[in-house]
Amino acid sequence: MKNFFLNVLATVVGILVFLLLIGFFGVMSIVGMVASSDATTKVKDNSVLVLKMDGSLEERAEDNIMSQLSGVVGQTIGLEETLNAIKKAKENDNVKGIYIEGGMFSGIPASTQELRDALVDFKKSGKWIVAYADQYSQSSYYVASVADKIWLNPQGMVDWHGLASQPYYLKDLLEKFGVKVQLAKVGAYKSAPETYTSDHMSEPNREQITAYITGIWDTMLNDVSASRKISKETLNTLADGMVMLADQQDYVKNKLVDKLLYSEEVKGEVKKLLGIDEDKDINQINVEQMQNVKENRKGDKIAVYYAYGSIVDDRGTGSLGSTDHLIVGKEVSKDLEELASDDKVKAVVLRVNSGGGSAYASEQIWHAMMNLKAKKPVVVSMGGMAASGGYYISCPANWIVAEPTTITGSIGIFGMFPDFSGLLTQKLGVKFDEVKTNKNAGFGTLARPFNEEEMAYLNAYIDRGYKLFRQRVADGRKQSTEAIEEIAQGHVWLGKDALGIKLVDQLGNIDDAVKKAAELAKLDKYFTSSYPGEADFFDQIMDSMSDTGGNYLDAQMRATLGDFYEPFVLLKNINNQNAIQARLPFYLNIR
Repeated sequence: MKNFFLNVLATVVGILVFLLLIGFFGVMSIVGMVASSDATTKVKDNSVLVLKMDGSLEERAEDNIMSQLSGVVGQTIGLEETLNAIKKAKENDNVKGIYIEGGMFSGIPASTQELRDALVDFKKSGKWIVAYADQYSQSSYYVASVADKIWLNPQGMVDWHGLASQPYYLKDLLEKFGVKVQLAKVGAYKSAPETYTSDHMSEPNREQITAYITGIWDTMLNDVSASRKISKETLNTLADGMVMLADQQDYVKNKLVDKLLYSEEVKGEVKKLLGIDEDKDINQINVEQMQNVKENRKGDKIAVYYAYGSIVDDRGTGSLGSTDHLIVGKEVSKDLEELASDDKVKAVVLRVNSGGGSAYASEQIWHAMMNLKAKKPVVVSMGGMAASGGYYISCPANWIVAEPTTITGSIGIFGMFPDFSGLLTQKLGVKFDEVKTNKNAGFGTLARPFNEEEMAYLNAYIDRGYKLFRQRVADGRKQSTEAIEEIAQGHVWLGKDALGIKLVDQLGNIDDAVKKAAELAKLDKYFTSSYPGEADFFDQIMDSMSDTGGNYLDAQMRATLGDFYEPFVLLKNINNQNAIQARLPFYLNIR
């Protein structure tokens, strides 16, 4: 018996030692990966920068180690990182060209335009760009069209179909469960609540959607036409004719691509451009490696602060999913206060990509922006969207720069109040009674919808919020409230149209915004530093153990449900958002 217990004890100790060793080596491996990712990269002579256009384009990549370890699918392409890589490649003599590998790439139009413009700028160096794909999505083809040569697999496909927007409406679905949404809003063009309160598109919303998707498509036509030497009329004809299902030889005849090649033949073409023998390997460098190429950081610091995603009061409320990036009012306000007090930061560029969200959080960030502006120049760089709450937080800036296809404006707010009384009383059979001391003591009860008097109070409250928003814009843009009212009412504008009505000061990209910030701060030599800093490995581990760390099942669900993810999560979170919103439609549906 004694030997039996000794053997059991030895086995248990052995297992524990084994697990400890496995854990130790696992942690050391991860630490090693993190350390290697921070190591300085030296670019080999005769190298090619490889851009893989397959995945979703976001403002920043923000690779999450826990997401990777848990096997979450889906690839994010960081716009910040990709633009930085292209800029470094242009300036590095060892990089001879860029190879774009197209695929199922998607992104907000203004973001893809900014990426494409960076490639146009790269070509000014005299270096080449080539592109190849088994299949080009419309967005990846738009980006790749800047290339000197576009190649396609002999059995490949080019998707070129135009743009469409198909908003969805949940009113009838909610009514099946006895749920209605009571609405208070200001602005005929404020269309976001229609998702819950209507079963079709309102005429004002149809008008503005038609205007902005037509404007975006016209920009895409102009860009592709100039690069590929194809008339806009021909490009429209190809889109109307379902060219994505055409014979591959037709792509060549219509000049959409230059040649049909298999992947190994593409390698041969790239080797010719590099002037190396067939048996030599191609020196490749990717976007991630390019981040670690040493750069000159002399002069004064300009902070570039990234604010993108839904605007919320607190983390974990009001987002589509727990893995979505958020603009958290309290956190951003604190960060801006720190930048204001940092004497090393001479100017700030606020990079905004948001359709808005909580009106309260937007006001708090506006206040922090005003305090920041009082101490140093602030320039806003608008990305894909800077509308509603996104415009609210932008309007105090000294200068606003937008892409031509940035979606902006939407000056207006609304309040949505779910009425669950039908679900509780009619569907579930719940009964209510009441005793109260004052006339409106039962305000907000689940037993019934708001009455006429209560809705009047709510409408007055929303109207005050709208007037405050409008005044903030008028003060920031140095215009009268009457002038702002003419372009407000929730109306959505493209950046190129917003320039004419003085909602923005300049059309351009983030580099243009940085240059303007340097000019306003009177800086001769400067460098940029990105904020907020990304969470390190250990912070991510701690976040994953807390309620605010996110749920990796959401990312898996997003990849599985695709276009149906947003309406599903909207229903899931209908009662978990700030009731007073300054935002665009929850999901900007442009296909």
